Amino acid sequence: MSQIAINTSQNVNINFTTASVGERMLAFIIDLLIKVAYAVVALYLFFSVFDLGYILTGLDQWSQMAIYIAITFPIYIYPVVLESLMEGQTPGKKAMKIRVVKIDGYQASFGDYLIRWVFRLIDTSFAGVVGLISMIVSKNNQRLGDIASGTAVISLKNNINISHTILENIHQDYVPSFPQVIALSDNDMRIIKDNYTKALKIDDRQVISKLSDKIKSILKLDVDAVKMTERQFINVIIKDYNYYTGKDN
Repeated sequence: MSQIAINTSQNVNINFTTASVGERMLAFIIDLLIKVAYAVVALYLFFSVFDLGYILTGLDQWSQMAIYIAITFPIYIYPVVLESLMEGQTPGKKAMKIRVVKIDGYQASFGDYLIRWVFRLIDTSFAGVVGLISMIVSKNNQRLGDIASGTAVISLKNNINISHTILENIHQDYVPSFPQVIALSDNDMRIIKDNYTKALKIDDRQVISKLSDKIKSILKLDVDAVKMTERQFINVIIKDYNYYTGKDN
């Protein structure tokens, strides 16, 4: 499996494993089975349970087609709606532990999922051969929709849970100093702790200084009011985050 380096909004590169062609195909098959099951149930309810088949009597071919499209409409919007609601996943992708992400580090938006959905018409043409070839020859296993939207599909398997990387030992009588840390996310804190740990190992004072300034800027802290060294400040920020989010081991 290939690796993809995603540059986050904090200008930090994080390596992910791209989802394999096989994983994506299995996710597609799972989603396809769900859509087929929906179509069977919807048409059964329409014709057998509610006995509405008489509506089609006397209608021209185009009108009948419009009714069939209306009944099965959820199938067509299935990918774009579920990826938007499930943050880059569908039931098939969730089952295969893969996810759609932006390669620039930002959260994929509805517009990105919509572009992927529109290009799906091309990717699935000729029995999906177009999309399959694109995934095989592209650097990050991207189909045309991924390339157009600036996204990639990554594997979440064997990844260390983010909460495992931000744990910090704190005493029961610990008193936090910066309640503003609740504005940070788990991913923000993981990036902070990872970079701080690496900087400490090589005594990179420049990175520590920039990291400290960045945290103060994000949390809108008065620089002059922070009466700590940069290292003390970052340590306290990490402990405060663990205190407020309950991530205490």
